[in-house]
Amino acid sequence: MVFMTSVLKAQLDVDTLDVPTATVSAVQAGDQDPFAVTNLEVEDIQKQDAAQDVPFLLRLTPSAVVSSDAGHGIGYTSLRIRGVDQSRINVTINGVPLNDAESQGVFWVDLPDLGSSMTGLQIQRGVGTSTNGPAAFGATVSVNTLGTTAKPGIRAVLGGGSFGTQRRTLAWNTGMLQDGWSFEGRASRIESDGWVDRATSDLSSLYGRVAKRWETGRLSFTTTLGHERTYQAWYGVPQIVADPESTDEDILNWVQGSGE
Repeated sequence: MVFMTSVLKAQLDVDTLDVPTATVSAVQAGDQDPFAVTNLEVEDIQKQDAAQDVPFLLRLTPSAVVSSDAGHGIGYTSLRIRGVDQSRINVTINGVPLNDAESQGVFWVDLPDLGSSMTGLQIQRGVGTSTNGPAAFGATVSVNTLGTTAKPGIRAVLGGGSFGTQRRTLAWNTGMLQDGWSFEGRASRIESDGWVDRATSDLSSLYGRVAKRWETGRLSFTTTLGHERTYQAWYGVPQIVADPESTDEDILNWVQGSGE
């Protein structure tokens, strides 16, 4: 898919301190831990971010295979690592499990444009260090959005590409204020016709975070809202089956390729 993006940034030059990125150590491996690990920094994520779901941001990492119902990475997507499907890949956002409680899968379509809020991501291939969620037999994917930008600013992203794809994102942050408070938010809208017939997507999301930092600790409240409306691009029902006048013989002939 061809995708072009125009980014407008505005930052205020104020007296601030560099703020190190916060991480959840219970789900992330260190440099000395004996695991196969890939770390993606915010710069790496932004280079790959073309309005597609998170699996397509990871498609160039080792042992990762991604697929898309719509054929271009927007809408319902899936991820396999070392041949293992998502039901055995532990996914967390800031240490909170994202896997579905029933199927153990991950529905990335419910969190569109999550890449715009990421400040880091770690993939542990094989059994890793995550202590929550389902069994991480295939891999562990730890998404981090807790990094704080030192300088306040506004970021607007307008993009368009193949198959009627459009993306509009507006993000803002206050930076680190004098009393240790910081605020940030993001609103996104992604629309696409899809490469496959009947594969349109209309996705929107909101992200917000309030954080308070002091010398010995930090408290952060983060909320993410997502809404998706996608057309049926999988397991479609043939028209002949939906026709009330069709007989079993008509359907059988159609399946065998002898029907008109």
